Amino acid sequence: MAGRKLKSAAVKRPDFAALLADVKGRIQAAQTRAVFAVNAELVRLYWDIGRIIDDRQRRGGWGAAVIPRLALKLKNELPDLKGFSERKIDRMIAFFQGYPTPRDFSPPAVAKIAKASDSLLWSVPWAHHVVLMEKLKDLPTRRWYMEQTLANGWTRNVLALQIDARAHARHGRAASNVAALLLA
Repeated sequence: MAGRKLKSAAVKRPDFAALLADVKGRIQAAQTRAVFAVNAELVRLYWDIGRIIDDRQRRGGWGAAVIPRLALKLKNELPDLKGFSERKIDRMIAFFQGYPTPRDFSPPAVAKIAKASDSLLWSVPWAHHVVLMEKLKDLPTRRWYMEQTLANGWTRNVLALQIDARAHARHGRAASNVAALLLA
């Protein structure tokens, strides 16, 4: 019985609440980093798939018919896999074609020494890229919206609203702190 009282007393100590808050915060921060890491890998994968198909179509003489065939084969051979329909594969090709050199989208502070892995492209969620590709043709404007998305934590819907409202025209090409955030 005395052992139980000691355990109860230890749990009620004021520093336990701080410990709990600290551990909880670390878990949540790690979960957030994991989500961002998974997103970055998916965006890299989609870019790479677009690159491979584009290359095979240009150099191998493959036509557009390879896309429905690939989508069907992926669906049959990997039935639990989602996200590889004809339309989505077309988007992957368009993504690669729109950004053939990822290091061109490196944060300004590291652009001169950047590797492709440092690209701003990988930090923006795929659904945001779809919105950017559908609504904007101009690469500098797309980049501005990518930077603003990261700096302000815009959701896909907020991004679309900002594009529709022409936020880039209202704010001009003001300097961004996204490079400092990415390097921190």
